[in-house]
Parts: sequence; C-alpha cells; structure tokens
Amino acid sequence: MELLTDDIVPEHAHEVKQEAREFAAEHIEPNAADYYESGEYPEDVLQAGMDAGLVAQDISEEYGGRGFSLTEILAMAEEFYRADAGIALTLQLASFGAEMLQEYGEEWQKEEFLRPVAENDQRTGLGVSEPETESDLAGMETTATKDGDEWVIDGEKYWIGNGVEADWITLYAKTGDDEENRYGNFSLFVVPTDADGYEAEHIPEKMGFRASKQAHITFEDCRIPEDHLIGNEGAGFYMLADFFNHGRTVVGGHGLGLAAAAIEEAYEFVHGRSAFGRDVSEFQAVQHTLADMRMEFESARALNWRACEKVENDDNAGLWAAQAKVKSTETANMCAERGMQLHGGRSVLTENRISRVYRDVRIPVIYEGANDIQRNLIYGQW
Repeated sequence: MELLTDDIVPEHAHEVKQEAREFAAEHIEPNAADYYESGEYPEDVLQAGMDAGLVAQDISEEYGGRGFSLTEILAMAEEFYRADAGIALTLQLASFGAEMLQEYGEEWQKEEFLRPVAENDQRTGLGVSEPETESDLAGMETTATKDGDEWVIDGEKYWIGNGVEADWITLYAKTGDDEENRYGNFSLFVVPTDADGYEAEHIPEKMGFRASKQAHITFEDCRIPEDHLIGNEGAGFYMLADFFNHGRTVVGGHGLGLAAAAIEEAYEFVHGRSAFGRDVSEFQAVQHTLADMRMEFESARALNWRACEKVENDDNAGLWAAQAKVKSTETANMCAERGMQLHGGRSVLTENRISRVYRDVRIPVIYEGANDIQRNLIYGQW
C-alpha cells in the first residue's frame, strides 16, 4: 500500500522526494527503534543525510546549497516522518532559522554564517520559545540591549533544537518597549554558541521524538557585536511570522508522514490476524475504521499541498499555513489513536511501531504554534 503517492506532488519535487524515500529506507527506518529506545542524538544518520545532500539544502545555490523550494522540503518531510519523527526532526533542524538570514541578512553575514551550514560544516538552530510564554511571539522576555558597539543579551529560551549542538543560532529577542507597538519591539540576531554568557543544556527526556534533542538556553550578559543584528531593528516579529508560514506548511508534512505510518501499520496488522474464527480485516467495524483513517488522511494531504502552493505564491499565506498545520497534525493524532485501537493489547508494547507513532503525534500539534493559536489565526485571516 502506497499512501504518499507522487500524483499530488508537483513534478519538480519528484526527484527529491524519491531521494528522500530511498534515504529513509536505508538510513532512518533501520535505526528508528534503537534511537527511540536510547534517546541519543542520531549523529551518524545526520552525517549520512549531509553526505546525501538532503540536509540544509533549502539554502540557495549561491551560498552552497541546492536551493530546495518549499514544495521540495514538504515532499522530503512526508518521507522522513513516515520513517521516524525523531530522526527526521534532527535532519530538518540542522538549518532551522537560517532561511531568515538568507532573506534579510547582509552579504558578509551570509558568507560567514550561512555558507558553512549549507556546506554542512556547521549546524544552526532557532531560539524563539521561552519557558513561560511559548506561543506568544509578542510576549517574549529575553532582551537584547545596545551597549556601545555590542548587544547584551539576557534571558532564557526553551525547546531550542540544536541549542547544544549548534555553532550559532538565530535569536529572537526584545529590543524595544513600546506598548502601542507590541509587534515592533523584537529583533533577530546571529548568536554564536561559544559566546561568553551563552549556556545550554539538553531538556530531560521526552515521551516522543526521542532522537531529536532540544535545549534550555540561558543568556547572562551575553555580548555579541552590533553587526550581528539580522535586517532592521524592530522587524523581528514580521520576519519570523513570514518564516513560520513556511515552517507550518512543512509541519503539516510532519503530520502527513506520521499519519501514513499509522495507517500502514494498522492495515498490515489486521490483515492475516484471526479473531473469533475470522480474519480481523473482515469485521465491518475494522473496515470502517480504516476507511475513516484513509479519508481523513487524503483530505489533510489535499489541503496541505494546496496550502503549499498558496504559501509559495504568498497568497494569504498565514491562513493556509495555519489550516495545513492544524488539519494534518490532528489527522495524525486521529490515525494513531485508531491504529492503537486496531492493534488491541499489543498497541502498548514499545516493540510495536504504532506505540512510537502514538507518542510522536502528540508533539507537532504543539510546536511552531499550538493548534489552538492556529485556529485564532485561521479565524482572524478569513
């Protein structure tokens, strides 16, 4: 059974999608259970992804990447997340946030910071969320204060992918205090992780996405040169909002890959298994459950790929990105829950992949803006 078919994917993304599928089959799937159990950072798989030209390649060819479009990144996400969510997130976080430096940064910044990421000599991360504020982009409290020819950073960031492993991060910090212009108080910065005052530690083990590592970062009198500002001071919220429209579309792909995994696992499990003298797949209730899973998956995938086109064309991008993120990630939750039911008692055994998928699907409904926040955006941008 093939759910992640090419027919809905624009033709120019077919080659990358096939590369991602083959890589997932060779490197992600065989290692998924072991990394889920150990919770270790999948450095060897990440290195293989770099060698295969599938990591940090949304950076343009001008700066050493392959210039993957949003369409190609979404096609990759489906394939990677069907194989394993934790490893997939590690692969896709290696350049997370760097797109904003490419879009708004100065030429010297791109050469010094962006090119090494595209060439897989460095990795990066994005520091936005905080322990108390999470989805409130206009409520973040980490500050960057000008002091002569430096910016002084103080505060905390939480849930930061590669916060420990990265060579530098894109930091979102408060640079103003205008109560009448809440959204104009924030800026973006390049912050090297070896800067004095930067301290990061891994967040304790999570219930899902165990092969992906997030960090708690503290900044205490952390000083960076004034020219590490990205774009214009006070424009950070607007740059980040545009970036998240792309990101949420891809997070929809995370959900689609997980949903496909849940459906495939459930379908295979019920066929050839007997109960009450019949093959389990012959029970009408089982057939209806699988039918519902398939319909919800196809609906979500159609919406997600339509949203991808809208976001690439900047056609009411916020509305479509939010819809894609909500529908696809919640479909993944529905499919995983139904898959657990169809597996019966065996569903709780960690040796069965459905139990890993069930845990993993709880996470994309939260990151890059919790789904309740996305519903606010959908209504507000109707």
